[in-house]
Amino acid sequence: MVLHADLHSHSNASDGTTPPADVMARAAAAGLDVIALTDHDTVAGHAEAAGALPPGLTLLPGMELSCRRDGHSVHMLAYLFDPADPELAAEMARIRESRVSRARAMVSRLAELGVPVTWEQVTAITGDGVVGRPQIARALAQAGVVATPADAFSPDWIGPGGRAYVSRYALEPSRAVALVRAAGGVTVLAHPRGAGRGWQIPDEVIAELAEAGLSGIEVNHPQQDEEQRNDLLTLAFQLGLVASGGSDDHGELTGFRIGVEQAPEGTYQALVERATGAVPVRG
Repeated sequence: MVLHADLHSHSNASDGTTPPADVMARAAAAGLDVIALTDHDTVAGHAEAAGALPPGLTLLPGMELSCRRDGHSVHMLAYLFDPADPELAAEMARIRESRVSRARAMVSRLAELGVPVTWEQVTAITGDGVVGRPQIARALAQAGVVATPADAFSPDWIGPGGRAYVSRYALEPSRAVALVRAAGGVTVLAHPRGAGRGWQIPDEVIAELAEAGLSGIEVNHPQQDEEQRNDLLTLAFQLGLVASGGSDDHGELTGFRIGVEQAPEGTYQALVERATGAVPVRG
């Protein structure tokens, strides 16, 4: 039997638009057997997701860790780690604190540019979730400054190097790999060649991360074309990495695309076999 697994999704615990319970419901409706909840730098949505699992659906607990290499943003998917591990938990808290101070600074810069977006508007959109640029982008769209949230990620506004852009604290990728491994988890490099994400992570950097203990790379992703996927599959084979995949669904922001991309057969089992920090939750 083929196992249908989407190993990359977001809820409003970070920058998705719907609650974790809704993500689980949509995953079941999409015919998935496994869904990973990978909110940015937080596991806050796991309890709600686990409590709302429909029969037959398995939750793979995870998160997407914020990293930076050579000044470029890198995203690291982490699964089945112990969230109570002191060192990893401390770094997660530091990243979240930096997200808040950065978002406040970006709102201040927008105010200096005469943009009618307030911190109260951003926090109303964020709710109890982890604040980030997507919430600021949504506030800009609501204020009519840009046509869509995607338009905010430009040099005019909050894209890298943009007039209101502010950098923040992030982990060096190899340190992220080490922290997750020490907490019993496994790591997958997210969308390393994703179109529109700026830096295309070089093969030599991925090889370094493989040496450091990286478990896999995300091959199937909506923003990676067929040529990029084939190159990544070859690289995964050469480096002994698991080839993974997922929709990177953010609810309304990405068109409710959960399940449109899935991990290759055997990926889920391979990741579970390598982890010791936590176990999947079955509905």
